[in-house]
Amino acid sequence: MSWFGRNKPQVVATEDALPGRAEPLSVASSHAVFPDRGLQPPFPSGHRTAVFGMGCFWGAERLFWQTPGVWTTAVGYAGGSTPNPTYEEVCSGRTGHAEVVLVVFDPAVLPFQELMRVFWEGHDPTQGMRQGADIGTQYRSLVLFADEGQRVTAEASLAVYQAALDASGHGVITTAVEPLGEFYYAEDYHQQYLSDAKNPYGYCGLGGTGVSCPAGLNATGS
Repeated sequence: MSWFGRNKPQVVATEDALPGRAEPLSVASSHAVFPDRGLQPPFPSGHRTAVFGMGCFWGAERLFWQTPGVWTTAVGYAGGSTPNPTYEEVCSGRTGHAEVVLVVFDPAVLPFQELMRVFWEGHDPTQGMRQGADIGTQYRSLVLFADEGQRVTAEASLAVYQAALDASGHGVITTAVEPLGEFYYAEDYHQQYLSDAKNPYGYCGLGGTGVSCPAGLNATGS
C-alpha cells in the first residue's frame, strides 16, 4: 500500500490491522485547561459526548475547549480496528484509526447542531485522507455519532454545508458519518497539547474553507 505516492491512502482492513494490546494507555486525571474537570467519565448529569476527526487532533481539541458550552475535551483514536493503539501505530496507517477529539458538552447551552457548525467551519472537509500538509488515513474528516439523533443531525448538516460549499465553488465533502465504536484515549502528552501549560506555541495545521455553515437545521441532535 502506498501512503505518499500516486495511490490514495486507504483505511487498512481489519484483518490486516496491528494487534494492539489489552491494556489501555494511561490518562491524566484532570484537564490541563480546566483543572477541576476530568477527561474520563463520570461526566456531569445532562451532559453528552461527541467525537470528531478533523486532522491533527492538537488544534482540533483547542478549538473545542474554547467553545462555550463544552465542559471537557480529550484526544484519542477511533474509527479503526487495533485495540489500545499508540500514537506511532496510528501514524503508521496500520490501525485504521483517525486522530479524534472527544467533546463533552451541555446540550442546554450548546446543541449538537452548533457543535457541527464548529466542526465544519474549523477544517476543510473536502480533502479526503489528509488535512493540509498532514497526509494519511489518520487525518481523515470524521463524525462518529453516539446515537440516532446525532446521526440525523450530522447528515442534515452535511447536506446543508455541501450546498454552501457548492455555492462558493468548493469541492465535495469527504467526511464520513459513522457510528462510534471504541474511543481510545491518546497518550498523556497529547492531551491539551496546545494549552498554555504545555505548548502554547506548538504546531497547529487546522484551517477551514472560509465558508460559513448556514443556520436553521431541521433536525434535533443530542
